[in-house]
Amino acid sequence: MKSSPMNGPAAILPLALDGVCYEAGGKRLLHGLTLSLHAGPRTLILGPNGAGKSLLLRLCHGLIAPSAGRVLWQGTGVEPQRRQAMVFQRPVMLRRSAAANLDYALKLRRLPAAARGHRIAEVLARTGLAHLAATPARALSIGEQQRLALARAWAVEPEVLFLDEPTASLDPAATLAVENLIVAMHTAGTKIVMTTHDLAQARRLADEIVFLDRGRLMEQRPAAEFFAAPTTPQAAAFIAGTLSW
Repeated sequence: MKSSPMNGPAAILPLALDGVCYEAGGKRLLHGLTLSLHAGPRTLILGPNGAGKSLLLRLCHGLIAPSAGRVLWQGTGVEPQRRQAMVFQRPVMLRRSAAANLDYALKLRRLPAAARGHRIAEVLARTGLAHLAATPARALSIGEQQRLALARAWAVEPEVLFLDEPTASLDPAATLAVENLIVAMHTAGTKIVMTTHDLAQARRLADEIVFLDRGRLMEQRPAAEFFAAPTTPQAAAFIAGTLSW
């Protein structure tokens, strides 16, 4: 299943952050972030608790606005919000069946009714959830709900998928199932941008690392280089497990 944007072939990437700051409660939480995210590599965002990982995802996705600086989709696509999706650590499930959760997302993207049934069946099969199509989504296990959240995102064929610690609450088997779906979506053409606190997971999944510390961008490098030879003492301490707030 090769991803292709539903609203035409135009791309919305790259995404650029230019001097982005974010303040809340009189405190600056992100400090002048400048970086670019390009199509292709899986980008994992690392950093200690409170580093600003989730804030960065929400700014990129457009859920919150920066206090200063700009978030710019530099591609030629229109309506970038319709060409991206986000999955949270705790999946949000509608009070309806698993299949109906996908159908609702496809309706929002204006996919014709004649095409929705085929698309739902295809995605549920690819994500191993076909046997649960008629099950109320909120009756599923947390691992199944997270897979359904990924299926719902995959159904709308996003160019970019933001994932905020999607396996933080899962056991090893459910984590592996979610990671396999992330790899499949990447292979199908979706740009993955994901936060995690799990270094082993980052080593498995990342092509590129964005490392934050105390709301500042410390490194953005290919994953192999980051883990082999971090260029900042903060990153070296984080990898070694000795970085504290």
